[in-house]
Amino acid sequence: MIRDQAAFEPGPNRVTQPGFWATLPPSWNSDTDSDDSLVCCHVRQETRDVKSFFFRAPNERTFVFEPGQFITLELEIDGESVNRCYTISSPPTRPHTISITVKRVPGGKVSNWLHDNLQAGGKIRVLGPAGEFTCARHPARKFLFLSAGSGITPLMSMSRAHHELSEDRDIVFVHSARTPDDIIFARELDLIASNQTNFRTAFVCERVGTRSNWHGVTGFLSLPLLKLIAPDFMEREIFTCGPAPYMKAVRDLLAEGGFDTTHYHEESFSFETVSEVAAQLTTAHVADALKSPGTFDATREAAAGFAPATAPVESETTFKVSFARSNREIDCGSAQHVLDAAKKAGVRLPASCTKGMCGTCKVKLLSGEVQMKHAGGIRQREIDQGMVLLCCSTPMTDLVVDK
Repeated sequence: MIRDQAAFEPGPNRVTQPGFWATLPPSWNSDTDSDDSLVCCHVRQETRDVKSFFFRAPNERTFVFEPGQFITLELEIDGESVNRCYTISSPPTRPHTISITVKRVPGGKVSNWLHDNLQAGGKIRVLGPAGEFTCARHPARKFLFLSAGSGITPLMSMSRAHHELSEDRDIVFVHSARTPDDIIFARELDLIASNQTNFRTAFVCERVGTRSNWHGVTGFLSLPLLKLIAPDFMEREIFTCGPAPYMKAVRDLLAEGGFDTTHYHEESFSFETVSEVAAQLTTAHVADALKSPGTFDATREAAAGFAPATAPVESETTFKVSFARSNREIDCGSAQHVLDAAKKAGVRLPASCTKGMCGTCKVKLLSGEVQMKHAGGIRQREIDQGMVLLCCSTPMTDLVVDK
């Protein structure tokens, strides 16, 4: 038999290049690197409506971040610039690639675009990593991870990091899903649990679905159920991520159990829905709701995770904010975020997280000065070029904005 030489020609493969392993390349930095785009190198179907997208940096650079942090995708969809934050699902112990895990949301512009269009070889501009929701900053002897749906991603990054560093920490991971078939990373979580003595999982499914062999819990997470799964939950550092109603339910059951909230941490990126709500709500609206406790819970749930901030102070200085393109002018207090003032005056501006993280409200400041306290949603070089985030900027003088 004649050997087909062409069939044995080695293709491009970093694993079989000794030089690739000789040293760890410099880290990628979206703020300082000339190329802030990442290349999609793999797409993996996790469940029927969830995919993981894996990226590598140009010039073989590596990724440095804390487990639980997020990145911001800067996309162009149908001629419109759209920013969305996604938590990193891979652990920092795999520095050559980074991954996000995205659930297709009905009507969600970004999640549907990613599922339908992004393939290996595609390039996307990315900002970050950033974020404070990480176990790296909260050392503890015992952890309790509570997640629902795609909220599993930051907790999966934390779990993978512990596993790959052989840190057999006492971790109880409780995940809620619609059906057993909707449990993201089910096989990998089972693998981690089989490898680490002190890592335990529990799955709570709303219904059985098509499974006939499901022997797990059905229904919803409750305080009695949590006491069965983790009887010592009062002694644990708790990290929670999921849809807003789930997180409210978790807060309520922990309050019922008397849990010390200084050991409770939560994160939620419901940007597919919060961007629609943010167009109608300002922090002042939420502050007004606080005055009526009976209606605040409903207001907060309707906002799908909208985070209230302090309402403007009555005695503050008022400045003029002019929008150069639309020829509009509004008043804005010195303690009021420009985005809130614009919405209250009926000026529609693009916004998503309202927390200084996603970069959706980024604009050019043509004149004036602001005080900006962002959370990673803007690069230093953009700040140097006069860009600001309106959601976390308060005026120090009269302003002219390129909008």
